[in-house]
Amino acid sequence: MKNLKDKFPNLPERIIGLGELSYNLWWSWHPAARMLFKMVDRPAWKESIHNPVRMLREIPREMLESAANNPDFLRHYDTVLARFHNELGVKSSWFTENVTDTECLPIAYFSAEYGLHHSLPFYAGGLGFLAGDHLKECSDLGIPLTAVGFMYPEGYLRQKIRVDGWQEQIDQVLDRDAAPIERVFNKEGQQLIVKVPFIDPPVHVAVWKVSVGNVPLYLMDTDIELNDPWNRLISARLYTGDIEQRLRQEIVLGIGGREILDTLGIKHSILHLNEGHPAFALLEKIRERMEEGMNFEDAAEQVRAATVFTTHTPVPAGHDVFPFHLMDKYFSSYYPMLGLSREEFFQLGMHPENPGAGFNMTAFALRMSAYHNGVSRRHGEVARKMWQPLWPDRKEKDVPIDSITNGIHVPTWIEPKMELLFNKYLGEGWLKDHDSPDIWESVDDIPDKELWQAYIWVKIKLINFIRERARKRWVEDRPSPLNVVAGGTLLDPMTLTIGFARRFATYKRADLIFHNPERLKKLLNDRWRPLQIIFAGKAHPADDEGKRILQRIFNFADNPDFGGRIAFVENYDEQLAQYMVHGVDLWLNNPVPPMEASGTSGMKAALNGVPHLSILDGWWIEGYNGKNGWAVTGRGDESDAESIYTLIESEIIPLYYELDDNGIPHGWVKIMKEAIKNTGAAFSARRMVKEYVTKFYHEALKSVV
Repeated sequence: MKNLKDKFPNLPERIIGLGELSYNLWWSWHPAARMLFKMVDRPAWKESIHNPVRMLREIPREMLESAANNPDFLRHYDTVLARFHNELGVKSSWFTENVTDTECLPIAYFSAEYGLHHSLPFYAGGLGFLAGDHLKECSDLGIPLTAVGFMYPEGYLRQKIRVDGWQEQIDQVLDRDAAPIERVFNKEGQQLIVKVPFIDPPVHVAVWKVSVGNVPLYLMDTDIELNDPWNRLISARLYTGDIEQRLRQEIVLGIGGREILDTLGIKHSILHLNEGHPAFALLEKIRERMEEGMNFEDAAEQVRAATVFTTHTPVPAGHDVFPFHLMDKYFSSYYPMLGLSREEFFQLGMHPENPGAGFNMTAFALRMSAYHNGVSRRHGEVARKMWQPLWPDRKEKDVPIDSITNGIHVPTWIEPKMELLFNKYLGEGWLKDHDSPDIWESVDDIPDKELWQAYIWVKIKLINFIRERARKRWVEDRPSPLNVVAGGTLLDPMTLTIGFARRFATYKRADLIFHNPERLKKLLNDRWRPLQIIFAGKAHPADDEGKRILQRIFNFADNPDFGGRIAFVENYDEQLAQYMVHGVDLWLNNPVPPMEASGTSGMKAALNGVPHLSILDGWWIEGYNGKNGWAVTGRGDESDAESIYTLIESEIIPLYYELDDNGIPHGWVKIMKEAIKNTGAAFSARRMVKEYVTKFYHEALKSVV
């Protein structure tokens, strides 16, 4: 209590639990908890950008006193806090009932990024949101998990678009004391600082903690005075383009992350690596066993048997490969501790088809783990083909890389208005068992009028949000009027709206729909059945080609010939993602196959009744059933653009604008319902995490000594 009073001196004792709740992201996927903060003061909640820690630190005491004396607020407060404490204190869970008892040591989950909430910008894209949803679902299912990552004070990229459409990177350092993240303290009451083993000059990390329901996430921060300037920058920002700094980042993530857990006394049963970035953690696990007297082969086999590795990247260039001279610089004193020669050590990370390229982190992780998976069935096939050289004695189909298709955390990504509708027609208990397909059949019982009215309300909310963003940019930054127009001020909530929001990597072909500009203009400017498109996304700071694609789209948005019906909304983040997957009419995805490993944004849209128009790649190969959206086969730019135009002209626009006398497009609503039914269970994080447990965690636990 004293600690909370120090953090929130204005918070009355009667509602001190708001402070406790604000520091646990449990509130981010429980609408009733978020409503608590809105009930205190809606403008303050909005001004804080939905960050309760910041809100409670800045709000005047009299507002908090008013809430503490409001009987209606206190009834809601007591109900939410009771549920919060009950869920965090529960001992029995799906995991204890179906897998093992409460004495199971936690599973250590390592990832370079986590997409949890926009108040914690420690994510770049789908990999991070997958990790964040994994943690949330593990909390819901009672899976004992401890997560490790980086606290990036500068995040990934704060994007600002110049008047010529070029992406600029704006420096904005996270205010650590106004975010739902806490310092971890040592016995002396000071923030815990841990030295990363075997790096010279020494690297120290300050330890922070994010509470994700019942799952603790420990984050490392190198931006402290103990470190020299170069070392302070190791954790400054995600995915630095400097190859040596990238190597140092991954050493700190893997080896430093292991040291954090050891320092905290957290012994774990299984190691789950989300991509290859943290794979050096395997070396530390092996070295520790060798210190206890084991030889390398036995230690490596023991570690391998208890390690799960998830690969997300079907593009060869997307896998980290470090030059041997840099590996020598940092590991020349390390590999002797493993009893290995230089050549034996490098062999662990060597790709058989390109042995001179360097130390391949994915090859290393695959060799040193017993359980491997891609993130969709198609990606599993691609991964088996890509990495077959590591198992030269096996046929491609027998390469031991399984697949677990990604899923989304339903409570996080369902729009509250839709959740209320589901409560009414699917039954109050639907969310508890939402991975059961039978539950979703009741979506057909929702009257078309009610579903459409709820959706239109959400769509208007999206358009208003975009317009408000543009207005604030106009007031605060005084940009060119072109930026304000391109930012979406002319959008019309009654127009068929396509959404495209993702990283602006070239293979995602964000500008494919502009392949024939004249044909697109006719669709956009049709007087009676117009079309509009909302784009959002960031190009990697080092990806000039991605920036050029972004610039091209922005310039189309600026062009009056396109009727103000193209918008590019800058600084795509989790908050904007929520609005877009809830509020557009159609979700567009047109990557070059087979480069889309999964594509969870389309799942989020479909869950909320937004049909998908996508290349048959990633999850859509499994998700498309002919009734829940539209599919394009993926045969090249010319063919794919032609298919997209034809589908929009001949099927999508006519269906959307075919209204009854009450303004309800029953044919379109039928597809919306099919999208919801086909997504809710099959592409939920609950289904996904249960698969990880039954396929991998349960088996790996049998090997734990």
